[in-house]
Amino acid sequence: MSEKETSVWQGFKAFLMRGNVVDLAVAVVIGAAFTNIVNAVVKGIINPVVGAIGTKNLDHYSSCLSSTCQGDEGIQILWGSVLGAALSFVITAAVVYFLMVLPMAKYLARLEARRKAKEGTQEVLEVTELEVLKEIRDALVAQRGSGHDRQ
Repeated sequence: MSEKETSVWQGFKAFLMRGNVVDLAVAVVIGAAFTNIVNAVVKGIINPVVGAIGTKNLDHYSSCLSSTCQGDEGIQILWGSVLGAALSFVITAAVVYFLMVLPMAKYLARLEARRKAKEGTQEVLEVTELEVLKEIRDALVAQRGSGHDRQ
């Protein structure tokens, strides 16, 4: 291999081994797997609840812009499809937020609170030790001072 090919290969290896590339690859794989869970929740739980209120399939709702809309003739606005896609997005976002983001944020907040509590305890111990050392120093200085006065 030539020097140029070696440097290109080493650069490519360095790019692949960079932490954010590996993290991104893991995130894509986990995201793809999580998509199946979200779709199952939306399809199995949310859509039947929405279907009980109205209809499960909004694709049939449309408006006609021309004088006659029969079959493929006329200009149809398929607003039901757009509404269905928007509702699907909102429902999916809500499922992701309430089942993943919110619990994870609460968990991380609890971890942070525990970490701060530990740091606070260590600071109190350090301050207490410092105060004790200051008292010892003051006592030694006072003892020396009184000893020098006698001589």
